[in-house]
Amino acid sequence: MRDEVTIIGAGLGGLVLARVLHRHGIPVTVHEAEPSPAARRQGGMLDIHPWNGQPALEAAGLTDGFRQLVLPGRESYRVLDRAGTVLLDRPDDGTGDRPEVQRGDLRQLLLDALPPDAVRWGHKAVGVRALGGGRHEVRFADGSTVSTKLLVGADGAWSRVRPLLSAATPRYVGVTVVETFLFDGDTRHPAAAAAVGAGSLFALAPGKGILAHRESGGTLHAYTQLRQPEDWLAGLGPAELTARVAAEFDGWAPELTALITASDTPPVLRRLHTLPPGHHWARVPGVTLVGDAAHLMPPNGEGANLAMLDGAELGEALAAHGDDVETALAEHERRMLDRAAAEAADEDIYEVMFGADAPRSMVALLARPEVSTR
Repeated sequence: MRDEVTIIGAGLGGLVLARVLHRHGIPVTVHEAEPSPAARRQGGMLDIHPWNGQPALEAAGLTDGFRQLVLPGRESYRVLDRAGTVLLDRPDDGTGDRPEVQRGDLRQLLLDALPPDAVRWGHKAVGVRALGGGRHEVRFADGSTVSTKLLVGADGAWSRVRPLLSAATPRYVGVTVVETFLFDGDTRHPAAAAAVGAGSLFALAPGKGILAHRESGGTLHAYTQLRQPEDWLAGLGPAELTARVAAEFDGWAPELTALITASDTPPVLRRLHTLPPGHHWARVPGVTLVGDAAHLMPPNGEGANLAMLDGAELGEALAAHGDDVETALAEHERRMLDRAAAEAADEDIYEVMFGADAPRSMVALLARPEVSTR
């Protein structure tokens, strides 16, 4: 390809794509709404899988850098009930194949592997339109525009690029998440730190649960999740929101509820959405999608890995097919959408975590040999 590729969104999928294209000498520019790489926390821990995330990073030439980011001991997990009783405790014995890294560190690795001017920060896309002949124009919040021969939407759940291809919109899946952080957990929050353990915690009951993991520096990162209507908690300030969520866990062990009430940051409210299973579209010249923009699903451990593989495969296809862009895009979309459809057909992890048999259902799932070895 001789023409520049324009990517909207500097998440992991978009950055892997940019890095693979850069390795092949294909000009690329990424436009990102956030004003800088440090504008906000970039999520929590990611387990990078050998069947998607790791091959993507290998295609990006970043395997060694990725390995240096791995936090040892984090491939452990435990399941507790509401009383704090440990029902399953599986330590990291060093034989796992899904090493854990912090999303922010992985994103920075990708950014550092690109030319300094490859990402245009503070470029929030607000509109996209077709110009004809496979070209598209993107309009940004500051009034500037860019036209491009190849446009890639890597801009997540509420993609501005997706409407060029599909009328599908995300729907609420019935789960609300409240995200909290406890810093220096071993010293300042020792009971909560002991409950979380060395890796990941699942404290579950029907309809609700507290998920947490241990990040670097003793940070405890928690995701309190509840099956509630979409407007639940709407309009509440931080203190009232925390109190309302904590009330849902009345009677739970204090070392667990501390992950809600002792947060060192204001709670962050998120509502989980998904695109229709099997989401697909007819080929439209000059534009495609990767990651959540293409196949948004509730978090199940695969989303970031799938996005990175999407980006890597698209980059390799564009490099392999030269100026035959449409063949490259068709190949990418077929592989990506088949893969996403297969993933969406897998077991509903939210029914396992929050169904009538929780937390025993989660113990049964994690005890399966294939879960440990996949």
